[in-house]
Amino acid sequence: MKITKMASLSVFFCTCFVIATGLGNAEKVFKVGDEFGWQEPGQNSSAVYTQWASRNRFHVGDSLSFEYKNDSVIEVDKWGYYHCDGSKPTVAFNNGHGVFKLDRPGPFYYISGTPDHCMSGQRLLIEVMGLHHHSPLTATPPAGQQAPSPQPSSGVFVSVTLGSLSTLLMGTLIALLWSLP
Repeated sequence: MKITKMASLSVFFCTCFVIATGLGNAEKVFKVGDEFGWQEPGQNSSAVYTQWASRNRFHVGDSLSFEYKNDSVIEVDKWGYYHCDGSKPTVAFNNGHGVFKLDRPGPFYYISGTPDHCMSGQRLLIEVMGLHHHSPLTATPPAGQQAPSPQPSSGVFVSVTLGSLSTLLMGTLIALLWSLP
């Protein structure tokens, strides 16, 4: 009976470890525009790519997949994005399918290689989050006022990362297995 419980615990902890490690390292491939794909938007849908980007969260390691016909996709800098200028591309594809790996945090800019399409809204700006993206928890006091001094804390600040959670799970599993008769 004791071995059955221990075996069940072992399977549980191993499953948790595999799931936690898999979720932490999951890289996604996003099809730009979903079913709409990469094409010139109609007159009433010029914000289609802005709306698409706002519905997704991009992380370092993810990829963007552009699928299109009779067009192209160009990665450009900020200036090229806002001026629909693809004359100095970072990377360009014109073969109907382009995949861009998001290899750093920060903004990425994409436009159609056809200037009229870009002016009609066929351009994409995304913000890639870093590996540990946290919003700041501090506020700036209004001008001319000093921030109050921090109060002493009786609590302990604990930061849990995937690595520390995995280590904890593995340590618990080893301790449980070690205690078997």
